[in-house]
Amino acid sequence: MQKGKELITLAQRIRALSQTGLSYSSNDYEIDRCKELIEISDRIVSLVTGLDETEIAACYHPAKEYVTPKVDVRAVVFNEKGEVLLVREKMDGRWALPGGWADVGYAPKEVAVKETKEETGLEVCAKRLLAVMDKRCHPHPASPFYIYKFFILCEITGGEFTQTFDILDKGFFALDRLPPLSLDRVLPEQIRLMDELRRDPSAPVYSD
Repeated sequence: MQKGKELITLAQRIRALSQTGLSYSSNDYEIDRCKELIEISDRIVSLVTGLDETEIAACYHPAKEYVTPKVDVRAVVFNEKGEVLLVREKMDGRWALPGGWADVGYAPKEVAVKETKEETGLEVCAKRLLAVMDKRCHPHPASPFYIYKFFILCEITGGEFTQTFDILDKGFFALDRLPPLSLDRVLPEQIRLMDELRRDPSAPVYSD
């Protein structure tokens, strides 16, 4: 698994450099080499993940400028019993912290609040940043994207559970009774770390 992740990271780096090169290439030779390297990158990811190369290519928009990591923002919400809020994703039928890709025009805390409201119906107030993780540094499944993950502690201020089109279920869970997690989005050890950090207001932000 570790070798596969290393290959994915190398492929992501090749694609990022090549996409950036396309934005600044000044002749046809450079453009052709960058395009070929992108195809090689997609082939490597395909061999590691089993995904079709066309599916991998479809994950990316044509780069117009320097390529940077994507940002995944997750809301960390606990109730008075010390149970953590999780949502069951329609995409894979497994559970994760509320959240998703950062939206342009929203600060990270605003993303955490918005995603929690949209996915659960609960209104929360973002309190503090608990952790910033490089997904590559943790045992997540291989991904075609290079991702930074923000974990933001939130406090419930109102609202109630509601239905939403892309979430199958939601609920609070004791840390020793977590449901099957969507490991692409969150790991059990990350949830336990968030619990430790939120219990200590003086704890520094975890950062890779």
